Amino acid sequence: MAMPTILQIIIGFIGLVCIAIPFSQNKSAINYRHILIAIIFQLLLAFALIKIPFIVQIFAYLSDGVTALQAATQEGSEFVFGYLSNPTTAPFENSSTGNSIIFAFQILPLIVVISSLSALLWFWNILPLIIRAISRVFEKLFNIGGPIGLGATANIIMGQVEAPLLVRPYLSTMSKKELLILMTAGMSTVSGSIMIALVSMLQPQFPEVNLIQHLVSASILSIPAAIMYANIMMPSSEEVTNFVGDEVPKVYDSSMDAVTRGTRDGLEICLNVGAILIAFIALVSLFNSILGIVGGWVGFSNLSLQLILGYIFFPIVWLMGVPLEETFASAELLGLKTALNEFVAYGALANIDPGVLSDRSKLITLYGLCGFANFSSIGILVSGIGAMAPERKNDLIKMSIKALIGATLASCMTGLVIGIF
Repeated sequence: MAMPTILQIIIGFIGLVCIAIPFSQNKSAINYRHILIAIIFQLLLAFALIKIPFIVQIFAYLSDGVTALQAATQEGSEFVFGYLSNPTTAPFENSSTGNSIIFAFQILPLIVVISSLSALLWFWNILPLIIRAISRVFEKLFNIGGPIGLGATANIIMGQVEAPLLVRPYLSTMSKKELLILMTAGMSTVSGSIMIALVSMLQPQFPEVNLIQHLVSASILSIPAAIMYANIMMPSSEEVTNFVGDEVPKVYDSSMDAVTRGTRDGLEICLNVGAILIAFIALVSLFNSILGIVGGWVGFSNLSLQLILGYIFFPIVWLMGVPLEETFASAELLGLKTALNEFVAYGALANIDPGVLSDRSKLITLYGLCGFANFSSIGILVSGIGAMAPERKNDLIKMSIKALIGATLASCMTGLVIGIF
C-alpha cells in the first residue's frame, strides 16, 4: 500500500471520528478508549470476515445458497408473471440495448421469498442462536445490556422496524443512549431480504465479487461502528437494561404461521420499496428539472441534486479512502442514498460507467451505501418504534438526526476499514 494511501487512511480514521464530536451532548464525557477499542475490533472483525479461509468458505456456501434461492424465486415468479420475470423466455426477440431487468418482477419477488424463509428460520431457532452469539460479543466489548445487544445485532438480518420488535417489552425502560444505539444500528445496516435483492441488482457490476459476503460483512461491521458513534453523541454511565426471563421472545406460533406472516411482511416491504422508488425517483427528476432551469439562468445548466450532494459528501468520501480523482463520483452516490434511499443509490452504482471507479473504490462505495440511513428512514423508525412504545416518541424524535448522522458515519467508517483489506 502506497504511503499517500496509508496517510489518507490514518487521516480518515481521525476525521470520521472528529466529525461526530460536535454533535455530542457532553464532549468532556466521551470515552476515547472505547473509540479506539471499537476501531481495533472493526479491523480485526474485517480481517476475519474477508481473509480467514474458513469464514470465506462459509460465505462461498452462502453465495451458492443465494444462487439457488434466486433460481427458486424465479420459478415461482415465472409461474405468476410469465416471461416478465425471465426475459430469456419471452415469446419475442428483445433487440433493446438498455437495462433488461424489470425491477418489479425480477427483484422484488426475492424480498417476499427471503422474508418468508427468514421467518421460518427464526421459528426454528436458527437465526436467534446466530444473533445471540454475535450480540454477546458486542455486549462484553461495549458494556451494553442484553436487550440492546439483541436489538442492535438483529439488524444484521432483520429490518430497522422488525428488529426492535424482539425487545419490545424493554423499549419503555431503555435509557436515551440505548434507544440511540438501537436507532443508529437500524439505519447503518440493511435487512437480509434487501441484501438478496441487491445481489441480483449489482452482480453485473461486480462479476468477480462474492456480493453476499460483502453485504453481510458490511452490516456486521457497521454494528460496532454504530455503537461507537452513539456513545460519542450521547456518552452516559447510566445502568444498562438487562433481560428478565427468556432472552429471545417467541414471534411465531408454528412453521406455517412463520411462512404466512413472513410472506405477508415481505409483500408489505415490496409494496413500500416499489412505491417509494417510483415517488422518489420521480421527485428527484422533477427537482433536477427545476434546478436545471434555475442553473441555466446563471450559465450552470447541469445543476442537479446529485451534483449538490456530491460536493457536500466530497470530503467525507475522501476520508473513506477513495482516491481524490474518484471521490466526486462516489460522493454523488452517497448523497443520493442519504437524500433518497439505498436502492436508488445502488441502482446508480450498478449502472455506473466502466472506469469511473476502480475496483477498490467500488467496494468502498458498496460498503458506504450499505445502510438505511436516509431521511425517509427517520419517519419509518419514529413511527415504527413509537407505535411499540408511545411514551418514548418524543425521545425518538429528538434523537433522530443524531441517529441519521451516526448511521451515515458508521457506514463510512466500515467503507474505510474494508478499503484496507
